[in-house]
Amino acid sequence: MFRILYRLIAMLTRLAVRSDRSKDLEIIVLRHQLTVLRRQINRPVLNDDDRTLLGAIAAALPRPRRTDWIVTPDTLLRWHRRHVARHWTHATRGPGRPSTSIEIRRLILRLVAENPTWGYRRIHGELNGLGHRIASSTVWQILKANGTDPARSDPR
Repeated sequence: MFRILYRLIAMLTRLAVRSDRSKDLEIIVLRHQLTVLRRQINRPVLNDDDRTLLGAIAAALPRPRRTDWIVTPDTLLRWHRRHVARHWTHATRGPGRPSTSIEIRRLILRLVAENPTWGYRRIHGELNGLGHRIASSTVWQILKANGTDPARSDPR
């Protein structure tokens, strides 16, 4: 929607180029600023349509004609950066994979306590044998978080 409106305004401003372009554009800007100021009592608050119009006209006007506006050139650049950032920001992904259940964590820690020589691979195999689908890397992480050496070896 912003791009369509921006292109339309840019096209209209290019049409104004043929007949004393900068004067007509400056009149448009001044009229628009007056309508914005009439809506306000204190400091003017600009909405997205106001920003779009001012940005499109600023792109078509030469720099010397952009003096005495209600916004500074830095403000115009900040609006543009914010718009570009919003456009290229991807939707956030979900929270990710659900965490391992407390029961499984307790079972892993119980297996470690009862079998002190078992490493994470052996525990992983026992859990698979019991019908619990869990990755061996998850077993590793749980043991590491508990302060246990995950790579303990069987002395046999």
